[in-house]
Amino acid sequence: MTDDEHSTPERKSSKVARLIDEYGLDDSFGDRLERLWTADGDRRESLRDLADRFNRRLLETTLQAAGASTVDGEIENLYRLLTDDDVSSGMRTEARTRLEREGVDIDQLERDFVTYQAIRSYLTEYRDAEYERPSESERAESVIETIQRLQSRLRSIAEEGLDRLRSTDRLTLGRFRLFVDVDVLCEECGAQYGVVELFERGGCDCDPDEE
Repeated sequence: MTDDEHSTPERKSSKVARLIDEYGLDDSFGDRLERLWTADGDRRESLRDLADRFNRRLLETTLQAAGASTVDGEIENLYRLLTDDDVSSGMRTEARTRLEREGVDIDQLERDFVTYQAIRSYLTEYRDAEYERPSESERAESVIETIQRLQSRLRSIAEEGLDRLRSTDRLTLGRFRLFVDVDVLCEECGAQYGVVELFERGGCDCDPDEE
């Protein structure tokens, strides 16, 4: 079913649906997002993955409209430079400058980028899609999202502080990259993993049968 068929005066407005229309995306794009979210097993994509997929499509469409040519993998790399928490402020500035030279309104594009919450609202409230996730998985994802949000905030504060100290000659620092990691060390088995990796692998190296 297309987004036009879903749309009614009573239906809640959706940023995602509006952008699909404004960017002239194919009518089946919304259907594809729904199929990927409700797919079984490894074919299924998370809301965060779908938000990244959607935003990359906006970036690609914007570059095409500006008449810019790209090579394989360039859209993915540009999107990573614009959004990845591990990218330095200098590299992000270079990517933004490149897009501005191509005629892209980067400020508007970044305002149009959607979050996973917007994708969830679009799928569940605008398209009435449903997906039943195990409660344990839902809780784990919520914990990961909270940690990542705090990491992102800490990284932003630290970068701004370092830039400010450097600009006022209170700190000598060249081009830099900032790393904010949260690692977990199991004192029982001695294994150490990043907190997200630990969630993804389902635990440390301890034998659950011995607990």
